[in-house]
Parts: sequence; structure tokens; C-alpha cells
Amino acid sequence: MLWLSENTNLAIENIDVGVCSSGPTWGWRLVDLAFTDDQEALRASLRDFFDSESPPAVVRAAEPLGFDPDLWRKVVEMGLPAVPVPAGLGGGGAGLLELAVAAECLGRTLAPVPLVEAAAATALLAEAAPDHPWTARAVAGDLLPTLALRPAAGGVARLVPAGAVADVVVALRDGALVATRAPGPDGAAPGPDGAAPARDRAVPNLGSMPIADLPLDGGETVVLAEGPAAAAAHAGAVRRWEALTGAALTGLAARVLELGVEYVLERRAFGILIGGFQTVQHRLADDATALEGARLLAYKAAWAHDAGTPDAGELATMALLFAADTAYAAAADSLHMHGGYGYTLEYDVQLYFRRAKAWPLVAGDRRAAYAGLPRRLFGAASPTTAGV
Repeated sequence: MLWLSENTNLAIENIDVGVCSSGPTWGWRLVDLAFTDDQEALRASLRDFFDSESPPAVVRAAEPLGFDPDLWRKVVEMGLPAVPVPAGLGGGGAGLLELAVAAECLGRTLAPVPLVEAAAATALLAEAAPDHPWTARAVAGDLLPTLALRPAAGGVARLVPAGAVADVVVALRDGALVATRAPGPDGAAPGPDGAAPARDRAVPNLGSMPIADLPLDGGETVVLAEGPAAAAAHAGAVRRWEALTGAALTGLAARVLELGVEYVLERRAFGILIGGFQTVQHRLADDATALEGARLLAYKAAWAHDAGTPDAGELATMALLFAADTAYAAAADSLHMHGGYGYTLEYDVQLYFRRAKAWPLVAGDRRAAYAGLPRRLFGAASPTTAGV
């Protein structure tokens, strides 16, 4: 458990330090939540980059597919998809924490690029097939890989994030982890120009995401792992995706909350600013409080992955779930503060509202994920606790 101190960069953590005859014993330690100087510089640089390169006009122009190839080229030139790949393979040699910084900046501007999916898939390729040519091309940015979050069914990977623009999809199929070259719309081989081969298969969606159903039979396939090793590798990649998507949703929540605050400080009703109404203040304050918790959890999940803690996977899922709820609440409240204007396409808040609702849905049913967390954290219910 964490208690934040008055200094927002510090927290006090209650930790289990052992077991004695009377039960667990507890200790205390001070946790420094501040970024390093390098991480602060990275965040400032990425904030400037995405603010400059992904204004609302770019986000709108990328709809309905949700992909801007020019912006993606710039992201690749910065080396962001390969940040967590070891330097020996040509990557950045950094951790998921640095990539979470990039994901939060991306989420603030709704940048229409599949950084989260490409980074998760590239890291998986680097782990499972470091010597394969596809890995080298993915690290170099010449090939765009993505990750199917659920096992394929009937030879088809369903609702693959970035599947409509990816060159290669990494999926779990019949107990094996495979990387498959995405075929063209009618099973044709992808073109040599690097154009997105499956764009015509994009599934229309509320969040203007380039998701697609991808058949795994029509393209070149490489088996990366089989059996328990395949399941473990795929699960690890999904947890990376969860942690990074949680960070992106935190960025989304932060910016949409700013939009709401800006509007209530301009809009007048009954002769006064609506920001002066207590109900408005309370809802925005609740959103701001939840946002701080979501940000803390998102970065803790990324840190736990890099540190290899036993609960890293569960923290990644928690980060995604809490950030999803926080982002949706903040977006819904901000849209509500805008009144009828919030539903019009001319106002930016609807861009955030739609994505706050749609981005987490790619992961599946949040209620099922919430229900599964206790099992993952504490194991199956014992006879004495079942039904409690």
C-alpha cells in the first residue's frame, strides 16, 4: 500500500518484511517517485514532439482509419518502437518505463500511430527470434509488427490492434506462437512498397483505430515458440501492451480533463462562470484525484516489468483497468461540461471521449478482467473463503 506524502515525488510504502509466529510483520520504506534527469528530458522532448506533430487537425485527418504514415515515419526515426530492445540488437536498450513516458505523451494528443502495438510486438520478436530478419527490420523501422491480444480462432486473429496497417502479426495459434506476414485483401502477397497490406480489412469502430481481423493462413509464417513457452511469451507481450495502453489512457485523461477545466472557466450560465458551481468543481476534482492514481499505477506497472517483480503482470492489468475507468470518467465529465457542444464534431472533446470508450475495448471485457485479478493474485479460492 502507498501513501503519498505532501511532496508529490515521494511516497511511503507499507511492505511485508517477513513472517513471525503471530503472522506477517510489516515495515516501511520511502519510495522516490521522481523521474531521473534523463527521463525528465525524454518526457519534455516527447511532449514537444507530439504537441507539434499531432495537433487535433492531424488526428481528424487520419480518421476513420486512425493511421498517419508520415507521423509514423517520424516516430520510427526517433527509434521509439525499439526503445525496449537490447542495444546489441540495434534497439534503445532502455526499459518499459521510458516507453511508458512516450505512451503517455502519445495519449495526450491521440497521435494516430500504433506505437504501443509495434513496441510490444518488436520486443517479443527480439526475445523469441533475435536472429530472424523480420526482427532486424522491425527494430530498424522497416517493418511494422503488431500483436494479436487473444489466441486465434479458426485460423483467424480477431480484432487485432493495428492489424489494418501492420506488415506482420504475432499471434498465439493452436498452442504455438507464430509470426505471420499479413496477406493482402484477397490473400495476395503484400506489396514491396511497404504499404499496409490489410488496410481494406479494417473493422469500423468508434475510436477510429486501425483494427482488423487477420487470417493466419495466407502469408509466410514463422514459428517462434511452442507449448508453455509460447503461452508465457505471448502473455508477457500482452502485459506490456496493457501497461503501455494504461499509460496512454492516462495521457488521454490528463488532456481531456484540461479541456473540461478550460471550458468551465469560459462558459457562463446565470451570469457566472459554470466553474463556480460546486457540483462542477467536485466532479473535476474527483477526476483529477483519480488521474493521479492512474498515473502512479501506470508507472508502477512499467517499473515492475523492468524490475522483474512477481506481480508485474497483475500490475499491468490493474494499470489498464484503472486508467480505462479514469479516462472514460474524465472524458464523460468533460463532455458533459461542454453541454450540447461536446457532441459536435467541431469540438475536440468528442475525439477524446470516443477513444476513451474504444481503446480499452480492444482488450476485451473489463468486468471479466476485474473478476480474474483476485485469482491471478491469490490463486483459486479455498474452501474457507469460497463464496465470501
